[in-house]
Amino acid sequence: MTSTGPLGPSLAAPLVGRLAIVGIGLIGSSIIHACKARGIAGTIVAIDRDPAVLERCAALGLGDERTGDLAGVAGADLVVLCIPVGAFAAVAEAMGPHLKPGAIVSDVGSVKGSIIAQTRPHLPAGTHLVPAHPVAGTEYSGPDAGFATLFQRRWCILTPPEGTEPAATALVEGFWQAMGANVEIMSAEHHDRVLAITSHVPHLIAYNIVGTAADLETVTESEVIKFSAGGFRDFTRIAASDPTMWRDIFLHNKEAVLEMLGRLNEDVAILSRAIRWGDGDTLFDLFTRTRAIRRGIISQGQDAAEADFGRRHAEGAEGAAGNPTSDKPAGA
Repeated sequence: MTSTGPLGPSLAAPLVGRLAIVGIGLIGSSIIHACKARGIAGTIVAIDRDPAVLERCAALGLGDERTGDLAGVAGADLVVLCIPVGAFAAVAEAMGPHLKPGAIVSDVGSVKGSIIAQTRPHLPAGTHLVPAHPVAGTEYSGPDAGFATLFQRRWCILTPPEGTEPAATALVEGFWQAMGANVEIMSAEHHDRVLAITSHVPHLIAYNIVGTAADLETVTESEVIKFSAGGFRDFTRIAASDPTMWRDIFLHNKEAVLEMLGRLNEDVAILSRAIRWGDGDTLFDLFTRTRAIRRGIISQGQDAAEADFGRRHAEGAEGAAGNPTSDKPAGA
């Protein structure tokens, strides 16, 4: 049985007896908030190597237990790694000896193939790896950035390797559904190609165009910043995302990203020719197709239709839950 609170249904009994979260940033702290609000975990252990982060966790009441030692995963039924993609091998090696038989290891990383390759060799026999990627986020980071409703109506993609115990996958699926997420299961390879075009390349474009504008700023005497239109402001919002996380994403999903960049360069060349030769039909056809995609995103509840991209709506809906910002670009 469940009971219903301000954030939706709460579980009558915890789905996870002991939950360990490694890395208490935006995603890790949001998981803790959501699990606490909905009674998803009996005991939550917050693990982070940064003493300042652990101090903030204590002040914010994040976790029933807090430690900087990866031995803190001992006894956990589910361990969720919320760390940069490049850190998985070292963290998995350090925590592996402390995992109990039957423990499930999951994550929130934006690249799945590399994470599986880094993590799987260090997990002891009898444990289970069920990678996950919640497609949700803001440009803010750190334990103060988290809020309980971050995952509501967002997608979480699971990429269990071949041979994974179905019961382990089912538990992780139920874990994310209990936090309000929609869940999809696919292969790691397919995930990395899909996210390259829906998330990784758009972030790369945002970083690039904001960098170009920063260079032009010295020429235009502050006019680029002063007269920023809505489109450029949205680029700067995306480009404010965590540098370490995005550096690792591009280095660990290079094949899929380069494939999508090649296709993008071809399409940009076509647009350049259309503009140069006054081919309005080509431009109009593209803009019509892309407008339909935007409407499809709205119809599936992944954004709001307001002219301000739902920011005021999100602020009103989520402010009471401790959301430090209503700006929510597509997650990593």
